[in-house]
Amino acid sequence: MSQRIRAAVIGGGYLGRFHALKYASMPEVELVAVADVDHERASAVAAEARCRAVADYREVLEEIDCASLAVPTPLHYAIAKDLLAAGIDVLVEKPLTATAEEGRRLVDLAARNGRILQVGHLERFNPALQAVRAILTEPRFVECQRLAPFVDRGTDVDVVLDLMIHDLDVLLSLVPSEVAHVEAVGVAVLTPYIDLANARLRFANGCIANLTASRVALKRERKLRLFQADTYVSLDYGERHIRLVRRVVEKGAPRIEVEEVDLGDGDPLYAEIDHFLNCVRNRARPLVDGATALRALEVAEQICQGMLTA
Repeated sequence: MSQRIRAAVIGGGYLGRFHALKYASMPEVELVAVADVDHERASAVAAEARCRAVADYREVLEEIDCASLAVPTPLHYAIAKDLLAAGIDVLVEKPLTATAEEGRRLVDLAARNGRILQVGHLERFNPALQAVRAILTEPRFVECQRLAPFVDRGTDVDVVLDLMIHDLDVLLSLVPSEVAHVEAVGVAVLTPYIDLANARLRFANGCIANLTASRVALKRERKLRLFQADTYVSLDYGERHIRLVRRVVEKGAPRIEVEEVDLGDGDPLYAEIDHFLNCVRNRARPLVDGATALRALEVAEQICQGMLTA
């Protein structure tokens, strides 16, 4: 590998543009190209990021060390497979693939080829979530709400893979236990797929989680609430704000203590891409590697199956 990591961004849409601009801002990276079947879109992003535009990602396979994949979910498997087979490390936007079976194949291929496979579960790099981890012991009840107004982007899959998958990844990283039971309901509102979903998960250790995801809400909301012995934690991802409510005992008398914590601004996408590049450079395991993302995808499939049988 050359001293500067050679990268490409495949997909010049909403997320692909942000990936390209982050790479372009990093001095240790040479952004070789932005690839998109819509050459006009690729050209616009490439001009902004000061790199080449190509219509076919296969044109640059021999010129790059790694790539961000920001195309519609149904295309993740085929393109990531080509990249991994060509010896290229991959950061693929969430979800890993459209199905768990495809995900398992990619994880196996990455392992066989010794390639980095990281998945873009961006909340893992949110400073508010990182702060919450330091105070968690054993969550007993978790509530996740992820609501957004309707936009066309992401509607090639249901809301479980579009939005709830973020919270599934976070939840599975916080609760050290296997999912024992799933109940779920969902409804299609504006697309042929489920647009509003609720799932209740029971873990083998007794923890209960309730997750709601909607892409037909009137306002945007991304919140996580956790209850554990003597502590309640409320996290607002968007505001990067944490509220801690603790039971403390002073002089033998219990009382409630409330603490408000603002984490300030951060750049989770920059942090995510920087982490990916460090993994590429040092051949290290990503925070959210393919196997980790696959677990969330498998639970997502359980939730979708539960909706069909509800």
